[in-house]
Amino acid sequence: MQPHNQIAFIGGGNMASAIIAGLLPQRSAANKAIESATSSSPSILVIDKNQESLSLLSVKYGVVSSQKIDAALERAAVIVLAVKPQQLREVATQLQPYCKEQVIVSIAAGIRAPDISRWLGGYDKIVRCMPNTPAMIGRGVSGLFALPGVSKAQRTMAQDLMRAVGDTVWLDDEAQMDAVTAVSGSGPAYVFYFIEALQQAGMELGLSEAQAKTLALATFTGASQLAAQSAEPIQILRERVTSKGGTTFAALTSMNDSAISTAIIRAVKAAAQRGKELGDEFGSEFGDKFSDQKENQRA
Repeated sequence: MQPHNQIAFIGGGNMASAIIAGLLPQRSAANKAIESATSSSPSILVIDKNQESLSLLSVKYGVVSSQKIDAALERAAVIVLAVKPQQLREVATQLQPYCKEQVIVSIAAGIRAPDISRWLGGYDKIVRCMPNTPAMIGRGVSGLFALPGVSKAQRTMAQDLMRAVGDTVWLDDEAQMDAVTAVSGSGPAYVFYFIEALQQAGMELGLSEAQAKTLALATFTGASQLAAQSAEPIQILRERVTSKGGTTFAALTSMNDSAISTAIIRAVKAAAQRGKELGDEFGSEFGDKFSDQKENQRA
């Protein structure tokens, strides 16, 4: 029997491509973890129905590709579920016969680990992950939650896999995943929203579009890096920029008068609530029946 030395992706979209890209340079930690466990160099398998996507990944990264979920997955140490949430139940049903000792890492938004386990016939070596789009440039952050069946070595594999595209945060309670989704999963959109507003303000004050964009982006990037590298609380950093009666004080006073902070917190809580609702919908009996209806319509 061939060694379990493979990282397999079911789904070859943008996030899968980003993780694969992160795995390749300088023999990533995920590759090293699998090699340490199996005494052999890992390979990458990508399964996707879209032959064009497979061809692009094969040319760009040298991965092995297939359009079928089959016994080849039994050689995997890690299987990454990188399909759309509405496709996951069908994929899990096809995958179930080939689940042996692999750790299953799901990056499908909104689908809870116990529901994936149920669709896999009770298989519980599952890590649920919520990455975000900066993973595409290696600057993402991912929340991770593991079911009890995941071993310490498998937790390390899953963690190293996601560290190929950024930072990781482990969760003790899967209910916290809704908060992760709301803060970091959706978070890049909030950042872009603020940058857009900052750029627009600059333009209304007489700057060109290019000038305003450069200033807004550089300011946001610089402030974020300063906060990341400083040991001081964010509040202290903010207060140091804010002299009473000065320009920053005027801006922050206007924001406080408009209850901007309250609005942001309310918005993030709304995202978390919607995440919970989507988890309920995708994992519910209704969700199962809906998938069955869709399959019958295709038949």
